[in-house]
Amino acid sequence: MSSSSRFITFEGIDGAGKSTHIASVSQRLRERGAEVLNTREPGGTPLAESLRALFLHSSMDGLTEALLVFAGRRDHLRQVIVPALAAGKTVVCDRFTDASFAYQGAGRGMDLAVLATLEQWVQEGRQPDLTFWFDLPAEVAAQRRAAAREADRFEQQDLEFFERVRAGYAARAAAAPQRFARIDASLSVAEVAAQIAAHLEARGC
Repeated sequence: MSSSSRFITFEGIDGAGKSTHIASVSQRLRERGAEVLNTREPGGTPLAESLRALFLHSSMDGLTEALLVFAGRRDHLRQVIVPALAAGKTVVCDRFTDASFAYQGAGRGMDLAVLATLEQWVQEGRQPDLTFWFDLPAEVAAQRRAAAREADRFEQQDLEFFERVRAGYAARAAAAPQRFARIDASLSVAEVAAQIAAHLEARGC
């Protein structure tokens, strides 16, 4: 990764509101001279987008989910993320591996050691430079989702599932506090934006 490149990810349970802020963060970075590539997971390449459709709409167990998403992640890294960073670009990604530990690990109850092995095989030590974690109680997130869109098979899960996912994110954040920026996503859009801006300023972004 060049000195000018950054890998920034956005994480949180469905309905936390992260998607609202990705475009504004990307615009801020462009205004400060960065060449920004926006992408997402699952997805980001033709292969990974095909796997995303299966992941979101076909019934499967937690291990199958993890294998699908890590296969897509490998292609995403090789085809998009690593070349962009090598070219000095800033990559802004909607979800990455923390989601696998939160959803398949904490949510589905998968063995975290298996996920850690997949993480090492697929990423070869590469991690985001900065992760914005939009933290929100599951009940509030459910209310937001219900008002916004028709639910996919993940969004149809009960509150207990999403509280486990939230706890999974908290565990990842505790394990890598230098990388994570916790955002109180229960606040207004303007207040959330201010939190994000403060974290970016602190990191010279």
